[in-house]
Amino acid sequence: MSGLLGAKVVITAGGGGIGAAMARAYAAQGAQVALCDIDKAGAEAVAADLPGALGLGTDVTDEPAMEAFWDRALDHLGGRVDVVCANAGIGGPVAPLAEIAMDDWRACLAVNLDGAFLACRRAAQVMGPQGSGVILLTSSTSGLFGVPTRSPYVAAKWGIIGLMKTLAMELGPMGVRVNALCPGAVDGPRMERVVAAEAQARGMTADAVRALYAEGTSMRSWVTAGEIADMAVFLSSDGAKHVSGQAIAVDGHTERMT
Repeated sequence: MSGLLGAKVVITAGGGGIGAAMARAYAAQGAQVALCDIDKAGAEAVAADLPGALGLGTDVTDEPAMEAFWDRALDHLGGRVDVVCANAGIGGPVAPLAEIAMDDWRACLAVNLDGAFLACRRAAQVMGPQGSGVILLTSSTSGLFGVPTRSPYVAAKWGIIGLMKTLAMELGPMGVRVNALCPGAVDGPRMERVVAAEAQARGMTADAVRALYAEGTSMRSWVTAGEIADMAVFLSSDGAKHVSGQAIAVDGHTERMT
C-alpha cells in the first residue's frame, strides 16, 4: 500500500488478536508503531518483534493512564501520529437484559466506548492541528444489528458508529479521515470465550454456536484477524484518501445475527 512507509501509528489493545495483527501489518508496510494493552506482557512481546515499536501496559478506561500512554507514544514517535486504531474492546456479559447487573453493563461500555473516546480525543487534539491523519475505530457487525443476550456489547458497538460519524464530521475539514471497522466472527481466543458463554446461556454446544455464526453470513465462514488488519492498512493508505465516515464490515456479508 502507498503512503505508509515511515507512518506513525498508535494502536490500543495491540497485545493480541486484531490489534496485534494490525501492528504487524502496519510494520510490514514500513510504519512505526506504538501500542498499548491491558496485558502488559502481551504488549511488550508484540512490540519486541517489530522494528522501532513501543509496547506499554495500559488500561484504556483509566484516563490518567491513557494520557500517560499518549505522552510516551508521542515522544517515541517524534510528536507526530498518522494513524490511530482505537481497537480496545471486551465482549461483556452474555444474558438477557433483565438479568444483567449494572456493574457488568458499565464495565462493558467502559472498555468499548470510554476507551474509544479517550483514544480518539487525544488523536483529535494531535491530528486537527497537524492537518492530516486517519482514525479507525473497531466496532463490530454487532454495531449494525441487534443480538439477543448481548445488549451491553451491542449498545457499545452502536455507540462506536455514532462516535465515528460525528468525529468524521468534526475532523474532515481539517484533513482527517475517520472510519469504523466492523469485524464479523473472528477466529481466535476472544471469540472462543464468547462462543463458550453463548453456548452456556443458550443450552447449546460450542460447535453449534460456531456453526450459527458461520450460517448467518453469505460466505458461510468466519474471518481472521489478518483480514481485519488488511482492511485497516488499506483504509490508512492513499488508496482510501476519500473514504471517511464509513462503517465497513469485514464479515463475509452478515445476513442475520445468531
